[in-house]
Amino acid sequence: MGAVNTDTVLDSEDVAWFRDGASLAVAARGAAAALARRVGLSGHRSAEVALAVTEAATNVQRHAVDGALLLRVVRSGDEAGVEFLTVDSGPGMPDVRAALADGVSSAGTLGIGLGAVSRLADHFDVHSVPGRGTVMAARFWPRGADGTTAAPGASPVAGVTRPISGETVCGDAWAVRTAVPGEGGRRPELLLMLCDGLGHGPLAQRASQAAVKAFHATRDLSPEGALNAVHLALKGTRGGAVAVARIEPAAGRLLYCGVGNVSGFLVGDDGRRALLSAPGIVGAHMRRLRTFEEPLPAHGALVMHSDGLTERWEQRSLPGLLHHSPLVMAGQLLREAGVRRDDASVVVLKEAW
Repeated sequence: MGAVNTDTVLDSEDVAWFRDGASLAVAARGAAAALARRVGLSGHRSAEVALAVTEAATNVQRHAVDGALLLRVVRSGDEAGVEFLTVDSGPGMPDVRAALADGVSSAGTLGIGLGAVSRLADHFDVHSVPGRGTVMAARFWPRGADGTTAAPGASPVAGVTRPISGETVCGDAWAVRTAVPGEGGRRPELLLMLCDGLGHGPLAQRASQAAVKAFHATRDLSPEGALNAVHLALKGTRGGAVAVARIEPAAGRLLYCGVGNVSGFLVGDDGRRALLSAPGIVGAHMRRLRTFEEPLPAHGALVMHSDGLTERWEQRSLPGLLHHSPLVMAGQLLREAGVRRDDASVVVLKEAW
């Protein structure tokens, strides 16, 4: 994630959210070490992952408000790695560059500092807004005995799901696939789906996982065709709200088709443009589908999220957000607009056109 290939599309498997509390660092460290070993990282690399996760978790535990840490597996083909995301609601870092300087570590942490965490990771990103909060992401791939890595390039798309308070499984899911491979230096065309299974808990998860399976299996890679395939797969489940977007960089356009309460936005430096979805329940009753076409904003992003996030977020209140990775963007929007009384999911695609 060598040479950097920004067309890499990663699959992720949500493993666990760890909430802020006295046991945060200990629990996250143990889970990180076990997860790294399970996916095949060496003993040395697993120890580095555990060390970095512990430093990040301790930093959240001692200095942040309403913090949490997400730990999960990422995959690129046959290669597997470990990724973590920390999210908090303040106080924020007034000077991120200084916090990443060598030898700087907040009191009470391990003392290696966030700069060392960034060097241990193959990909690292942090965005902080004083008074609002900080999101930090790090990804770790296998390394050889000589310290070299053949890590995949940075992915143009990333998403985060979080279950409703009190549940361990999430009824929201997202998926991405390549519709047309990139050739001759051209960007690939991507197809992106987000599904919000009705309700929450295992039955909602069953619906969203059926949607993901159908999305990956369909041969019709138009937004309407993919949505129809998902509709058939969700019959017999609770159903859900689903949106599918196709990004066509060569044509400079986005094709978007949605049913139900999934929000979509094209975001640029000048603001955001809402994407339309039709009323209905995928898997139960849908009106005649309609695909909307929109021009892609220069240096912008596509954001899709479930109603586990309110639509009252505004990227201009998060200075510099568009210059960060899709995962950090998704984490900041979840922190900014997520609600605890519902499953929540947000997926961001950028730098793909």
